[in-house]
Amino acid sequence: VMNVITIEDYKSTYWPKLDSAIDQLLTQSPGDYIPISYEQIYSCVYKCVCQQHSEQMYSDLIKKITNHLERVSKELQASPPDLYIERFNVALGQYMGALQSIVPLFIYMNKFYIETKLNRDLKDDLIKLFTEHVAEKHIYNLMPLLLEAQSTPFQITPSTMANIVKGLYTLRPEWVQMAPALFSKFIPNILPPAVESELHEYAAQDQKLQRELIQNGFTRGDQSRKRAGEELAYNGSSACASSRGYR
Repeated sequence: VMNVITIEDYKSTYWPKLDSAIDQLLTQSPGDYIPISYEQIYSCVYKCVCQQHSEQMYSDLIKKITNHLERVSKELQASPPDLYIERFNVALGQYMGALQSIVPLFIYMNKFYIETKLNRDLKDDLIKLFTEHVAEKHIYNLMPLLLEAQSTPFQITPSTMANIVKGLYTLRPEWVQMAPALFSKFIPNILPPAVESELHEYAAQDQKLQRELIQNGFTRGDQSRKRAGEELAYNGSSACASSRGYR
């Protein structure tokens, strides 16, 4: 028989354990070892759910994570423009990584309270928190910087750009409308298909690009620059494909 857990027990013993574990998960870097007992935390959540403390636990969890995200947002606001994109990427990656541990730890609360009483899902709720408290507050600063970085080679790594664009699309798909050409490079099939009557125009654009490449020294006979030329030609063609779709 499970011992009775009073609200005082919950506040003084059970929630502090959960609070500490959530703290560590939210602030860990990728690959860090977290010295917490997942079994202990899992058991702690299970007992609290069985003793009818789900509503309080859910409220405490949302408040805890909201406070964390508000701190993250303030830190981003203080970032200089040259570090802004990278720091947003770290914040997004760190939070999504934390959810991979936090959501399974609260699986009983999700199943027996959030899904059944609130008709929602914990992961969706926690992703929505990031959208509201971080992404929405920064999207209008972030998007111009992403567009500028896209047009400046080597300003940020392709993986950083891909992570952010895919992440923003996951958070709010309608943000595609802010920069359709940028999103189309990382999210397949989000733009209308090319119009058949304009295919000759697309072919002419590709030929023009090839001529410009050759004029800039990327000739087929120059083996030392062949790979760079091929890569540029490929990127240029894919860029054309992206712009076609949005025509």
